[in-house]
Amino acid sequence: MDKMISSCGLNCAGCEAFQATKTNDIARKAQIAIDWSKRYDAALTADDINCEGCREAGLKFSWCNKCPIRACVVSKGYGTCAECEELPCQINSFLFEAVPEAMENLKELMR
Repeated sequence: MDKMISSCGLNCAGCEAFQATKTNDIARKAQIAIDWSKRYDAALTADDINCEGCREAGLKFSWCNKCPIRACVVSKGYGTCAECEELPCQINSFLFEAVPEAMENLKELMR
């Protein structure tokens, strides 16, 4: 599977919301909504599970519009955190602790 790296370094191509959006799998979106509602203490529906990638034109998961990492990247005119001299910083360090793969993806972009 090809990688599609988000602003923060997550691989959108591996995201279940991205995959369900690309295949328009309504049953999968409904299950993701249930799972994510429990995991993130949110009230999501299948209609909320739509994302074509945070750096792509098109649909975005609602969190993308609230994401402090994405907001920082966009405000600096960057594509990803890999372009920033401050990597890692206080804004994104929580993510790299939870998902070390995101930092590895950014390091690959820096090469």
